[in-house]
Amino acid sequence: MNWYLHVLKNYAVFKGRARRKEYWYFFLINLIISIVLGYVDSALGTPGAAEGAGAIGAVYSLIVLVPAIAVGVRRLHDTGRTGWWMLIGLIPLIGVLVLLYFFVLDSNPGSNEYGPNPKESNHNQEGSFKV
Repeated sequence: MNWYLHVLKNYAVFKGRARRKEYWYFFLINLIISIVLGYVDSALGTPGAAEGAGAIGAVYSLIVLVPAIAVGVRRLHDTGRTGWWMLIGLIPLIGVLVLLYFFVLDSNPGSNEYGPNPKESNHNQEGSFKV
């Protein structure tokens, strides 16, 4: 949950790098929340719930849209790619598969043009220090 909150706190930060853990934990928690909100929309009978896009879920999706794009851009930076690669996701199926491949790649070792490797920093996201 800390990774999810970390992404939301950095909701419009498109600079820097995001490690795989940050991206995929955000993705997982976002997916779980979306599924739960889908059930809530169905139970409440909100407008659009029958089509799978209820009002509560739609509002949540709009709220996390910018943070999701930002963490995706930072994840691409971590693999040494520019954030403009996010646009390849607009190509049906092929674009999503290419992005999926990029998102599962390991970080580039050391610093790159987008900043230092977050895995190699002295302080990790859980709040403990590496020795």
